[in-house]
Amino acid sequence: MKTLFEKLRPLLTALALCAATPITLAADKLPVMVSFSILADLVRVVGGERVAVTTLVGPDEDAHVFEPKPRDIKNILQTRLLIVNGLGFEPWVQKLVNAAGYKGQTVIASQGVTTRALYADKKGHTQAETDPHAWQDPTNVMIYVRNLTAALSQLDPGGAASYQSNSDAYVKELQALDAWAKEQFATLPFNKRKVITSHDAFGYLAAHYQLRFTAPQGVSTEVEPSAKQVAQLIKQIQREKIRAIFVENMSNPKLLAQLAKDVGVVVGASLYADALSALDKPGSTYLKMMRHNVVQLVVGMRQND
Repeated sequence: MKTLFEKLRPLLTALALCAATPITLAADKLPVMVSFSILADLVRVVGGERVAVTTLVGPDEDAHVFEPKPRDIKNILQTRLLIVNGLGFEPWVQKLVNAAGYKGQTVIASQGVTTRALYADKKGHTQAETDPHAWQDPTNVMIYVRNLTAALSQLDPGGAASYQSNSDAYVKELQALDAWAKEQFATLPFNKRKVITSHDAFGYLAAHYQLRFTAPQGVSTEVEPSAKQVAQLIKQIQREKIRAIFVENMSNPKLLAQLAKDVGVVVGASLYADALSALDKPGSTYLKMMRHNVVQLVVGMRQND
């Protein structure tokens, strides 16, 4: 069976040859393509007015199940820098690059982050894969920002001072966010720091702030949990009297909604895991997203017995 890329290859080739109409950009702006919305926000912060950002997976969209479209092939041919998260978060990226024949620079924003391993049996016996959600720890985002600053400065040396200034200011904001989050979680005793979410996206946040997250799905939203896994989770919720249950903005809420109903718990406000929100919602930037998540998590965990 042909893959999506194989089916689209003739059309993509034609688009590549006929891409005479460029992305509408100011002549003096550096064209940058990013894989998903959280990275887009970081690039806009560091790049400021000197960059024009195109985003593949937008707000409230799920990068785990994303399929590139013909316009993405056309757009990537007109960018000078492709920025991805890495760590296996975008398994479709290399196919996109190959299909388009993209020859520009690619930067892995997470380069240098100390990664976490996810385990298939949740007991640390069988390693499954690397957790790609490193941005859930603000100290990792400081590494992202430094990587972005270096990449933009290399391509646009004339803007290096501006990029560094923007980066330095943003790192201070990240440090303030981290200190504030620690204060919020410190108000909770350790026995209350338990959360159920849709999929396993908050491991870095959990490790950094000493919380415990459990999810019916694994690291990817593509894989549906088995009936046995759901039954085990229900037993855990009942045994540990967990009331902090949340869905994510880019996940299907049906499973957790039914699970919460089965155990008599009200699902909390949506958390932002793999994507920002629309501009009129509380997770429209990385800083806003994290502050929203921290507030909602603290409110939810206070209800745990």
